[in-house]
Amino acid sequence: MRKIILYVSIVTLVVGVVYFLSLGQVRPSDTGDIRQDAPPSGPLAGRIIVVDPGHGGYDGGARAGVSRVWEKEINLKMAKAVAKVLEGMGAKVILTRQEDKAFADKKRPDLDARLEMARQGNADMLLSIHMNQYHSAKESGPQVFYRQNHEASRLLAGTIQAAMIDVLQPKKQRKAMAGDYYMLSLDIPSVLVECGFISNPEEEQLLMDAAYQQRMAQAVVQGVCQYYALQSMP
Repeated sequence: MRKIILYVSIVTLVVGVVYFLSLGQVRPSDTGDIRQDAPPSGPLAGRIIVVDPGHGGYDGGARAGVSRVWEKEINLKMAKAVAKVLEGMGAKVILTRQEDKAFADKKRPDLDARLEMARQGNADMLLSIHMNQYHSAKESGPQVFYRQNHEASRLLAGTIQAAMIDVLQPKKQRKAMAGDYYMLSLDIPSVLVECGFISNPEEEQLLMDAAYQQRMAQAVVQGVCQYYALQSMP
């Protein structure tokens, strides 16, 4: 166990160094859903990762308590930040949407269209980005959900959850949990990342801040890198 903890710590350090070295090199493409400009090397080289900004179009999702901004808008900004960091690590990224749109006028067909993008793109992983909401404004903290009885997704959720706690140091340190989400039905590592509660005024302000979005994106990708590092261990 101590060897695993040490190994993950080393991976975290390496990921951070590679990330900062890559900041000046990444130029995300704004044409097409499959972003082709990822560098040829890095810890995620050769990986195809779907980043899904939850909701869109007629489906606004939750609504922020103070600013009244729809969740779909924050999801898109956060997802684009995650995509940029992934590209900096060498991954090819498929963004399910790059603007405020839905793919059908009903929820299930809309989700089916997003899942089909992952299938057609031969994706290795899926990250669905969301914001949380609760009737009590006191609830806070990011949390990752995975499909019950899918071991790879459980491990991915655990590494991302640990990385978010490590990088963001949230007041409420939540645990990754299993959940029944249709978007996580593919047989690849898939997680739903609830980045925080937009029903909490303090956390809402953070989640709408570009600098915090960048830190969140770095934490999510750090967790992805740790997942692959653990998968490669003998």
